[in-house]
Amino acid sequence: MPTGGARRPGYRSMSFDKLEIDKLRQRRGKKWNTHGPEVLPAWVADMDFPVAPAIRRRLQEVLERDDFGYPFDGQAGRLAELLSQRCKDRFQWSIDPARVEVIADVMQGLQMCLQMFSSVKQGASILTPIYPPFLQATRAMSRRADCCTLVPGVDGFEVDWQRLDASIVADTRVLLLCNPHNPTGRVFSRDELMRFAELALKHDFTVVSDEVHSDLVFSGNAHVPFASLGPEIEARTVTLMSATKTFNIAGLRCAMMVFGSEALQARYRSGPRFARGALSSLGMQATDVAWTECGDWLAALLRYLEDNRDLIRDFLAERLPGIRFLPPQATYLAWLDCAGLGLGSGLWQHILDKGKVALSDGREFGAGGEDCVRLNFATSAEILGDVLRRLERSFAP
Repeated sequence: MPTGGARRPGYRSMSFDKLEIDKLRQRRGKKWNTHGPEVLPAWVADMDFPVAPAIRRRLQEVLERDDFGYPFDGQAGRLAELLSQRCKDRFQWSIDPARVEVIADVMQGLQMCLQMFSSVKQGASILTPIYPPFLQATRAMSRRADCCTLVPGVDGFEVDWQRLDASIVADTRVLLLCNPHNPTGRVFSRDELMRFAELALKHDFTVVSDEVHSDLVFSGNAHVPFASLGPEIEARTVTLMSATKTFNIAGLRCAMMVFGSEALQARYRSGPRFARGALSSLGMQATDVAWTECGDWLAALLRYLEDNRDLIRDFLAERLPGIRFLPPQATYLAWLDCAGLGLGSGLWQHILDKGKVALSDGREFGAGGEDCVRLNFATSAEILGDVLRRLERSFAP
């Protein structure tokens, strides 16, 4: 099978290649327990890789101290300072640490924003296909999803700006932006973000920008925080960020909300205190060490993921040309358009039954996902090769 070429010079495995299926199946999370032992999971956005050694050491220290009590209030303040410095260093974006709120989960923040910045039956503008909790949260809050479907372009998925403008109505109050985009892996350019900004100003939107994948951007692309576009845009933007996707610590629960103005933050804080959740001391400590000691690990991870992405590209081009694949510019998620294979609504179940591989069902991602599946390629090249061979087997006569 195609291998995507030799692993690039200077690459250090950091244990990314050293994964054993038997050990992975001992994990207690949803990825490896939802389906039976005959199924290879490549769906929910957990990486199979071990956490960075520095994070492991910190958690072992906590275990040795039996340090599982309520977190110290100063930890949240330290994370706000670390995030401020990280955004300045990585994105040339200056944020005020006082405008940062530490929360348990990115989707908790998004749902709180829907509650505080819109009213029941008002609309939220959303680009589909989209990470399913965007749609789930909108429904749960009795808001209307005003959706516009991304369209395939030469280098990646693109916005149909005329259709997006037409999807917005008088009571659309919030723009829910996902950048880098899940599931397509698009990294929106500064010019594209400026067009979103023009719409936000024109329609007086509050913008909630999910930038949780901003550290997972591949070579040739650059992440631009939406709130960094200018003071007027910043003042109406809440940015959601976290170390959890990048460093594979989602179960430790720690995320950040960056408010672009004091007014937005005050509105958020006026909501029920305990609806904002309690904080995890383990999540905060893991995030601290991820952002201060794991730069080399992250650099190696990005090289490995980029090679895995190219492996998928080469395999599909040679063995499954009926699947349309636009290689992502970020994330570890491959969006596969299988419309040419003619399976319709039975696609996901067919792959599970015939190939014994579990992918994410594109129908859950809204309009534009009907004939698609999402493949998580954050695993070893060997396991990814098995996933791709199973995918090919599922379509064999």
